[in-house]
Amino acid sequence: ENLGSHLRRCPLVKQVQSLSTQPFYQKGVNAGEEDEQEEPETGIPTSGFDIVTSEMKRNAVYSLNISEFFEMIGKIESVHAQICKDIKDSYKIPEACGVWIKGEVDRNVPFQEKHVAQQASMLGNLEEFGVLERIDGKENCELVERAENSNGVPAVVEFGAGRGYLTQMLADCYGIRRVFLVERKAYKLKADRSLRQKESLILERLRIDIEDLNLNAVESLQRLPYIAIGKHLCGPATDKKYLTSLGISKEEFHAITWFTSWAVDTDHGSDLSDVIDFKLRPESIEREECNGNANGVEAIAKNMKAIERAKLGFMCKQIIDMGRLMWLKEHGLQTQLVKYVPSSISPENHLLIARHVGGR
Repeated sequence: ENLGSHLRRCPLVKQVQSLSTQPFYQKGVNAGEEDEQEEPETGIPTSGFDIVTSEMKRNAVYSLNISEFFEMIGKIESVHAQICKDIKDSYKIPEACGVWIKGEVDRNVPFQEKHVAQQASMLGNLEEFGVLERIDGKENCELVERAENSNGVPAVVEFGAGRGYLTQMLADCYGIRRVFLVERKAYKLKADRSLRQKESLILERLRIDIEDLNLNAVESLQRLPYIAIGKHLCGPATDKKYLTSLGISKEEFHAITWFTSWAVDTDHGSDLSDVIDFKLRPESIEREECNGNANGVEAIAKNMKAIERAKLGFMCKQIIDMGRLMWLKEHGLQTQLVKYVPSSISPENHLLIARHVGGR
């Protein structure tokens, strides 16, 4: 009885029930597909909609013997050296973001200076790549009409929007007039208050997991050209067929996605993102291997130094990013992967940009 009473009052249950009635909700529409093959001895499921948890990935790695573990690390190093060597630096601060760089904005929006630099460079790279166009006079009342007949953009979809601070800069600096914030979590919406004060801005929040969002079914977005942006998009989404062609098995791919969490294992006091020449064979691991520790791979992983774990994590992140770039190219988009800020500002400094050939 208590459970039934709770379920009738539970806000999360009400949110799920409400979401299921929305036309843009389509369970797993962006989950991708897996080959229906036999399940390996690691216990990791292979069907497309089975959930592979972080714990399952960790246990699969720990179940390897030491030789298998180092063979996998060697393969990660080899693949990284092969495909991740041409990521250029591209730190761009556009003139359009001058009001933010100079601090001439509403300080009720809680920005730190490094966040301003990060987001300004993101927008600067989008502008240089031809995805964004600055409209002189900022909030031009004819922006939508002009956009439909030129290179302007009347709508922006921000994935993993959080409090919408990236969109706030877009609205202030590029005159964006229509915004869709996609976020599965509930926030106090402090940034929303500032955004909603802009009379010319139409703001819509979609509280939904990106995995289940069918953008084509969002009625207010239909027939509108738009750009999609996202600052905090984690997860394993990448070109799995491309990685398979490089010799990475499904089990190794799951390990790679688990290793990415190691990229945040240190304070990032040194340049961790420049890892092309890094070789993961530290003394701490060699000692553990020679001692034949009974706990095997688990002991090796736990005894690695934070910087060693972080560098392996960044290598895996870059491999996944390059897979994403290749997927976009295979689908006919013009793409670019750059380091958009120095690692001293943020070691999470990769920006993937794509546009349709001849337009956005």
